[in-house]
Amino acid sequence: MTLIGVIGTQELFILFIILLVPLVALIEIIRSSFVNPVNKIVWVLVVLLLPFIGSLLFWIIGRSQVEGRK
Repeated sequence: MTLIGVIGTQELFILFIILLVPLVALIEIIRSSFVNPVNKIVWVLVVLLLPFIGSLLFWIIGRSQVEGRK
């Protein structure tokens, strides 16, 4: 089923996920308190420059840098 021109349901779902993952990561980065405040700026830049990969890297590596998480 084609919804918008040549974009189908699966493409819209994938686009939604690709846009949602970085948005959720940015919200989590901004709301979190980091041990080193410079890390917050670095992670925001990483997620903005490499949205999907940066988000995954934040959840794999960056969450250990958040205060109260180890």
